[in-house]
Amino acid sequence: MGDIVVDDFIRLQDAHVTCKIDREACEICMRWGDKIPFEFAKTVAAVGNAANASVAAARLGLSSALRAYVGADAHGQECIAQLMREKVDATFVESQAGKHTNYHYVLWFEDNRTILVKHEAFDYALPALPEGPKWLYLSSLGENSLPYHHMWSEQLKRWPATKLALQPGTYQMKFGTKELADIYARTDIVVCNKEEAERILEMPAGSDMQELLTKMQALGPKIALITDDKRGAFCATKDKRYHMPRYPDPTPPYEITGAGDAHASGTVAALALGLPIEEALMWGAANASAVLQKIGAQEGLLTRAQLEQRIKNPPAPWAVETL
Repeated sequence: MGDIVVDDFIRLQDAHVTCKIDREACEICMRWGDKIPFEFAKTVAAVGNAANASVAAARLGLSSALRAYVGADAHGQECIAQLMREKVDATFVESQAGKHTNYHYVLWFEDNRTILVKHEAFDYALPALPEGPKWLYLSSLGENSLPYHHMWSEQLKRWPATKLALQPGTYQMKFGTKELADIYARTDIVVCNKEEAERILEMPAGSDMQELLTKMQALGPKIALITDDKRGAFCATKDKRYHMPRYPDPTPPYEITGAGDAHASGTVAALALGLPIEEALMWGAANASAVLQKIGAQEGLLTRAQLEQRIKNPPAPWAVETL
């Protein structure tokens, strides 16, 4: 459950990156007032954190549906059609008249990207569901979605058996943990990267990973999973902590969009299938590594057979580490 987006990738070739301090404080630069050539452009429909998770789940063998909103426009129709091609149930994707489907521009240079985003203010409301799903995957929503979160919090009280995965988006981080205290307390697994964890917990850049895990769990989630780029992922359960090294793919990343979503959704899909957390972490890391080799967040997502083969035959020694 979350917003759906069309991503328009623009592969830049005439730009440069300047860093004030380190790679965490960099800016992409192009000539001002000039005509800048680009290599190519590619439009990818039906993406966004929640949509990516729904497609990942479907490819991995789960029955998957998406609750999202699109505008009554061609982009919205294409998003729905793409979900259906991916065997995601689009019954709960609502088209609203007078609204525009979210459309983002991805400025892609070298192995990284800067995304120009604009969220439409949709009229959020709960879908009519006969019963609670086994899992609800909650992620990025628009600036006006705080009441919608409270609606879902109340709904989840009526679905005690439904497990909740939370991958906080931009505005969910801005709302703060106090406003979303009920959501965090109800969460079975929360997934984010290290910089996002620092923002959520209002901790300084460079904070200790173990402290981040402790404070994230203190908000209520049963499992806290924090990714940290090339350093892999770190996970805390009730009584154990793990380090999941990055999958040892010898090929450098081609385009990084959606790798975090693939890691999060791969892990959650494995848990939904009843696998232990150690195996679920491997699913997430292997799925993310495949997405790094393709354009956009979904092209590289693996089927279950592909993922299990990737885990069985890594190009170098690779295993979960208990901390």
